[in-house]
Amino acid sequence: MTTLPDKLHPQRVQRRTLAVLSLAQIIGGVGVAVGVAFSALVVAELSGSAVISGYAGTSMVLGAALMALPIARAADRWGRRAALSLAYAGAAVGAVISVLGITIANWPVLLFGFLLLGGGSAGNLAARYSATDLSPPGHTARHLSLVVWMTTIGSVTGPNLAGPADRLGQDLGLAETAGPFALSALAFVLALVIIQAALRPDPLLLARRLDGAAPGASARRFNLRESWQVLRSSPAAMRALVAIAVSQTAMVSIMSMTPVHLNHGGASLEIIGLTLSLHIAGMYVLSPVVGKLADKAGTVPVLVLGMVILLAAAVLAATAGHGTVQIAVALVLLGLGWSCGLVAGSALLTESVPVERRPSVQGFSDLLMNVCGAGGTVLAGFIVGWLSYGVLGAAVGVLVTLTGLWLLTTRHRTTPTPA
Repeated sequence: MTTLPDKLHPQRVQRRTLAVLSLAQIIGGVGVAVGVAFSALVVAELSGSAVISGYAGTSMVLGAALMALPIARAADRWGRRAALSLAYAGAAVGAVISVLGITIANWPVLLFGFLLLGGGSAGNLAARYSATDLSPPGHTARHLSLVVWMTTIGSVTGPNLAGPADRLGQDLGLAETAGPFALSALAFVLALVIIQAALRPDPLLLARRLDGAAPGASARRFNLRESWQVLRSSPAAMRALVAIAVSQTAMVSIMSMTPVHLNHGGASLEIIGLTLSLHIAGMYVLSPVVGKLADKAGTVPVLVLGMVILLAAAVLAATAGHGTVQIAVALVLLGLGWSCGLVAGSALLTESVPVERRPSVQGFSDLLMNVCGAGGTVLAGFIVGWLSYGVLGAAVGVLVTLTGLWLLTTRHRTTPTPA
């Protein structure tokens, strides 16, 4: 163990790190929420096609997936501050390009902007891992969940600021609907400034120093094959990876098709919006409770609990027909099950690999998570288009049931390897 000055005491640095990450998460969450809320609408207006409007969400998810590995490599070589700065800088550029696309009424340019805007989501995901580098034993999930919870504030605030931002943008000479994306750019720039100015010392670099890593060890690059080998060598990490991917797939699949299903059943836009708001609340509001439970009861039991909750959500969705109340309950449970999978899975993954390998493995996990999210959206569209929303719920139910049984039958092999 390396002896450090009192100002670099891990507990003191960790408190500061959590405060800085929480503030950046709130502001970055505003930028992401504005883009998610209005991207499809703006693309539909410019392209005149409902089909093309669906590419807006796909572009953002794909962008988050593509940014996962560059963010991980930046963290591996230069620390968390450089990685998060890269994510927020890319998102800010994407928001500016989006404003340009709206101004010149060119939807392909707008979609390219959304691709880079996905870096904001990737940055918010990466921030949760930054909260764990200096976590004391037994607090990993709790600290991670605190940063995840902060997303709630930005997610709720962002869409409500879009209207005033649009009016202010038009007063300043911007095109109609460009104002919200200008706000998004401003939010990401502010998050970037906060990370650059206040995330000091870098938590990952300090954790490596405490771990006795040799100078220059952080400069080594890890590729996908090496990350996969690290995961294969740790059964606990592999189970965390699968749980995170399945939770994301189950959540995105049902959530993405719920507005369409409710609309076909004659639900108003207000009902659809309220249902999605309740879903977001389920995702984030109870994450600190989930984190505390994972630290106290263990990450694997919480992962199994998450699969049970996702199964209940899938059953309710599959049997709801067009009943809005039952679907709303299903969406709340869907968000809560996802929270269990993300918080407990991310904590287990972090605890299961050595500190010098964490950025590459965490980046691999976020890459897989976003790819599964994009794939789940596409498959869900086909299932609902060819069969029904009920069949989609049943398919998700089978997926999470098999995953839960697998976690239960292999839990004796999920003890994290010492990091």
